[in-house]
Amino acid sequence: MASKNPSFVSFFHLTILLCVFTMAHSKLSGGHWTLLHPSIGISAMHMQLLRNDKVIIFDGLEVGPSNLYLPNRRCVRRLINDDNDPKTTTTTLKIDCTAHSVSYDVVANTYRPLTLRTNTWCSSGFVSPDGTLVQTGGYGDGIRKIRTFTPCQDDVVGCDWAELGAINLADRRWYATNQVLPDGRAIVVGGRQSFSYEFLPKNSRNDVSFYMRFLWETMDPYDENNLYPFLHLLPDGNLFIFANNRSISFDFRRNLVVREFPVIPGGCKRSYPSTGSSVLLPIVINPTPFGSGPVLPEAEVMVCGGSPPGAYIKSNKERVFLPAARSCGRLRVTDPDPKWAMEDMPMPRVMPDMLLLPTGDIIIINGAGNGTAGWDDAVNPVLSPVLYRTRNPPGRRFVVLTPTTIPRMYHSSALLLPGGQILVGGSNPHRTYNFTARPHRTELSLEAYQPHYLDTQYSNMRPSILTVETGMEIISYGQMFSVTFVLLLYSPSPGISVALITPSFSTHSFAMNQRMLVLEVGRVEHLSIFAYKVSAHGPPTSTVAPPGYYMLFVIHAGIPSKGVWVKVQ
Repeated sequence: MASKNPSFVSFFHLTILLCVFTMAHSKLSGGHWTLLHPSIGISAMHMQLLRNDKVIIFDGLEVGPSNLYLPNRRCVRRLINDDNDPKTTTTTLKIDCTAHSVSYDVVANTYRPLTLRTNTWCSSGFVSPDGTLVQTGGYGDGIRKIRTFTPCQDDVVGCDWAELGAINLADRRWYATNQVLPDGRAIVVGGRQSFSYEFLPKNSRNDVSFYMRFLWETMDPYDENNLYPFLHLLPDGNLFIFANNRSISFDFRRNLVVREFPVIPGGCKRSYPSTGSSVLLPIVINPTPFGSGPVLPEAEVMVCGGSPPGAYIKSNKERVFLPAARSCGRLRVTDPDPKWAMEDMPMPRVMPDMLLLPTGDIIIINGAGNGTAGWDDAVNPVLSPVLYRTRNPPGRRFVVLTPTTIPRMYHSSALLLPGGQILVGGSNPHRTYNFTARPHRTELSLEAYQPHYLDTQYSNMRPSILTVETGMEIISYGQMFSVTFVLLLYSPSPGISVALITPSFSTHSFAMNQRMLVLEVGRVEHLSIFAYKVSAHGPPTSTVAPPGYYMLFVIHAGIPSKGVWVKVQ
């Protein structure tokens, strides 16, 4: 009908152009905050989004009774080694009838208690290719444990944590990091006094750990500053590992350091407890030249925040809280001679969370302006998130956003939801739960930050995905697939992009396994007045996109759709 009415066509196209022009030239909104729950009963030390839109949240059994009871008056009984020393035989029976984990339903905005039986305090995790959350390590009786949570319906009997009682980690994993590998396994790296790595799942051939000298070399006396190392899988299949202020490319198949990168400038420490954060910038997959094999995309790592040398002993022993690091560094690790490119955030920050947004930008959220990670070792909470616009030139990348009213200090966490919001929770800078402490109590609330692209003024520019035509919702490596979507106002410039984002395991200011792929896009078909179809190529290899579940987004003129779940294999 529209094609028979030229005046309607002209008005329609004029409306589109006006909307795009206004969006491009208007001041960026600072977004807004929504309090989802004043209390979910526990403090969100760790969070993992699953493919059924449930978020598994947990802290540790070390923190004392929570504010949420286990169902049916159930209690957990544990024999605790008093000194956390395997040579000590003195034990104490501890009984806890409260929950230390919840399943949060993103769609219904409800939560229910889950049962942990060993201590998950300061642990790590990943999602296996079949969608199961695998959680590793912790403290005390949980320091070598492996636990799983399989996505399931809340009303199903047994929809809870499972512990692999007969299978344990080879080394003690407290403050370790996990990364999913191209073959679907995961690597577990580091931990306090654990200068090694190992692989999951366990079998008779890999029930061992492997020494990593780099972790020993990056440990500072007393401060350590090499815990929760930053891991990123590079497109060539090697691991980027960052600890303290140093980084390497590591071939885990041969236990070999392929290259060491320059020390990040600025003189600050970036790893726990001088905690900064890191992301692998969006991997853009460019067209493959005709007749050639897959071309590996560029890879660039970003590290922000941290603390100066000696900051932890100052805060922890002397109660002197040094200013946090203000600097960020970008390193294009695929360059022949990589060099850090440094820039400054609008404010100093320790314990920041850095999350990739569907637009390809980064949000820097949570943390403090002075001190380090640790019990009561930081002051001056930073309430304002910062948007980092990855494609802007230097000097025009940082935008300060709308502040929250809730400090998110030590043991807080954040992750990206399929709707494009940022889920934020936790903050417990005390050894146990303390709801009367000043100035920073134990925080049990859960809130969501709504970025600017969710503002109602962009509703007409927001795609809504109808179908992903892949067959069984599986995207195969190198294969073409298509996405059908509805869009009220379409702008051919800058047009449509398609992105895949992994659900990350977030704790201690690092989102493990976080990854964004900007796919190669083919033609966009106009099916009807508001319906479109875009074709895209699946990721070229498993080194670029490890197998598993991803959120797929269609982005139009900088406005992303809601993500839908697909499996890459």
